Amino acid sequence: MRNDVHLGHKARKRFGQNFLNDPYIIDGIVSAINPKPGQNLVEIGPGLGAITEPVGKEVDKFTVIELDRDLAERLRNHPDLGEKLTIHEGDAMRFDFTQLVKPNNKLRIFGNLPYNISTPLMFHLFEFHKDIQDMHFMLQKEVVNRLAAGPGTKAYGRLTVMAQYFCKVMPVLEVPPSAFVPPPKVDSAVVRLTPYEDLPHPVADLKWLDRVCREGFNQRRKTVRNCYKGLLDTDVLEELGINPSMRPENLTLEQFVSMANWLDAKTK
Repeated sequence: MRNDVHLGHKARKRFGQNFLNDPYIIDGIVSAINPKPGQNLVEIGPGLGAITEPVGKEVDKFTVIELDRDLAERLRNHPDLGEKLTIHEGDAMRFDFTQLVKPNNKLRIFGNLPYNISTPLMFHLFEFHKDIQDMHFMLQKEVVNRLAAGPGTKAYGRLTVMAQYFCKVMPVLEVPPSAFVPPPKVDSAVVRLTPYEDLPHPVADLKWLDRVCREGFNQRRKTVRNCYKGLLDTDVLEELGINPSMRPENLTLEQFVSMANWLDAKTK
């Protein structure tokens, strides 16, 4: 059997498809998700059902979002899953997750995310953080490192700050390329993102947080003083407890938030 043909389905490059087929890893992921009957479970990109099938054994019904028509059709006709699944055919990046929310039953989202869309998809999901209990994603290991990074490290960046603004980040499991068909050229990992009930460092306006992150991380080699020259002068930085000669990658989430809130108040 050619390694790009799996269960009669050819992996499609444009969808970034790599299918998980290592039972030990699959078991580890399902244990991490720990699905229970009655929970509001949503799988993004179920593919050939490697995680969908074992989750389906634990619960009576759940929702999947699948972009690939052929795969959605396979799931519709699946002998064990057909009855249990509500299938939304389409792009998770454009999906309004509020339509799946039920009273007192927040979303539990999981999936093996295509590497080419994982970052923008997480930013899309953060918009629904109030309605999400937790998210378990298989991602490129490098992306998981970025999500979990601390200030002053190479992996620390805009994705880190925005993810940690909304969620507690917990790497769960490392996954080698050999666990997939076809094997990707990178290592993968599973991460748990748990949105905060109450944001620890709320901003008045997210667009300012996004702006200070973009400006800071787009010019990593510059000092904070030079990075934010047009926005905040040295006196303001010092007043906010920020050393102007540091680099932006050394700032904490709290410091990014204090700059964003200062800018918001100034423009009111």
